[in-house]
Amino acid sequence: MREKAADAGKKAAAKQGRDLDERLGLASAGRWMLNYIFPDHWSFMLGEIALYSFIILLLTGVYLAFFFVDSAHEIIYHGSYIPLQGVKMSEAYASTLQISFNIRAGLVIRQMHHWAALIFIGAIGIHMCRVFFTGAFRKPREINWTIGLTLMILALLNGFFGYSLPDDLISGGGLRIFYSVFESIPFVGTWAMELLYGGPYPGTAVLSHFYVIHVFILPLVILGLLSAHLAIIMRQHHSQFPGKGATETNVVGTPMWPGYMAKSGGYFFMTLAITALLGGWAQINPIWLFGPYDPIRISTFTQPDWYIGWLDGALRLWPNWETHFPGHMIANTFYPAVILPGIIFNILYAYPFLEAKLTGDKAYHNLLQRPRDVPGRTAFGAGFLAFFFVLLLGGSEDVIAVAFDTSVQSVVWTLRVGLFVIPPIVGAVTYLLCKELSAVPSAGKRRVANVIVRGADGGYSATPVELHPLEAEHHHELEPAPVGHVVMPEPEPELVTAGAVSPATAAERANRGPAPATSAASASVQSTAASDIPGVRQVSRQETPGEPAPRSGRHLFFPRRSHGNGSKGDAGSGAQDGDGAGSD
Repeated sequence: MREKAADAGKKAAAKQGRDLDERLGLASAGRWMLNYIFPDHWSFMLGEIALYSFIILLLTGVYLAFFFVDSAHEIIYHGSYIPLQGVKMSEAYASTLQISFNIRAGLVIRQMHHWAALIFIGAIGIHMCRVFFTGAFRKPREINWTIGLTLMILALLNGFFGYSLPDDLISGGGLRIFYSVFESIPFVGTWAMELLYGGPYPGTAVLSHFYVIHVFILPLVILGLLSAHLAIIMRQHHSQFPGKGATETNVVGTPMWPGYMAKSGGYFFMTLAITALLGGWAQINPIWLFGPYDPIRISTFTQPDWYIGWLDGALRLWPNWETHFPGHMIANTFYPAVILPGIIFNILYAYPFLEAKLTGDKAYHNLLQRPRDVPGRTAFGAGFLAFFFVLLLGGSEDVIAVAFDTSVQSVVWTLRVGLFVIPPIVGAVTYLLCKELSAVPSAGKRRVANVIVRGADGGYSATPVELHPLEAEHHHELEPAPVGHVVMPEPEPELVTAGAVSPATAAERANRGPAPATSAASASVQSTAASDIPGVRQVSRQETPGEPAPRSGRHLFFPRRSHGNGSKGDAGSGAQDGDGAGSD
């Protein structure tokens, strides 16, 4: 009886699924998604860290929103933190103390939220460095590069808005600097800041406005851009490093189900666990030690979060130059905090197009480059990072002066000189190193260990050690893969599971009979691009050599897919034909 009920339930569920698929067409999309191929290289997981940190930010932010009060209204504190009892403070600061000391797990969640923000921005930065140095921004992925850079800017802004909400002494100083910087923008700066702050500084509505921007507006914009970023990646496919089986027209790796989902899920929980450990053990932003914000006070040795430190350093290193016009003055904060970031980010936005213009490169690129193979780009990127590092040191010039027992002016002038000297030196050294590495093909490869044996005659001989079977099978060095000009016909995939041909495929091959004879000019080449992971299915395809590839076309970069029952065209594979990339 129980078995009959179970069978009836399965049949009903299957019927409902068919009815739903007939109306929405979800089955083919689901098969395509589950069979999507992800490259196996570890560097592709850097972008996953940013995605997982954003999820943690959303979860912890929702919890904190239940208890935070976004009001600058002054009250007298009578909470559980005794050193601040009887002190005037804003309701926002008092609610943050309440979260830290009275709400169950409030302090851990608040610190997790702060750490996740730091990890989120850091992961975006490292991920974009990987994309830049490997050339993953080249055609056709320029749009995803601009989306990623926009995500970085929005993450910086939202991090600053969230950092300012507790209304403590240090974050209040940041609010004053923010007001002064944007007030210096000619014509519109004063009006924009009074609108945002609810009047002249310190304003009456800045916390409530920042709260709406931080909790509602920017997260939705970031979520939309993330969705667009991932959708473009899925459409164009991932890029990949040259290696065994990797070409410009396929993707070699692991299907989403089950291999990648297991790996990705485990990686998410690892990120969550590390963030939780940091939130529980590593104290960050102890606002009860700083006290509530007072516009007439400022704390010494205040350091912003690292992602704002380079802007703070630019403000500290810039000379006190002001521009005077009849009836108007442009303050010195305008140049280092508005003009300089504008120049930097505009260069980064335009770089993919500038490089393509200067090199005359208009081709589609799905294989990545090693940084040493493009010394000019690598040198430019290294110099750019050195420039940011000097600015970051400038944000701590007072701390450096105390640590080395010298004057602040000495540190400032040293960093000013270093800002123009260090990046060219770093770029030149990087360029020379890349040229040297490119001239030695074996550079960076693992050297096989030798066993030295003494013979009976007293002589010595060296014998290479045999590699472990797993190491010999899976540890492939990255080699430039020559790509022939071929036209990819509509693939007829052959399923191979753990190295064995499926019975259905064998029967079809037997019924098909022997292949017709072909001339040398039209001979097809059988090639198989497989994942190195045991048990992953493979796709073999026919390639016709000797014919030039089209300049662009949907059948090459966005191949048509079968919309049948999924027995062939939708089968999962370790090598997926198509555009083969995505800046990820």
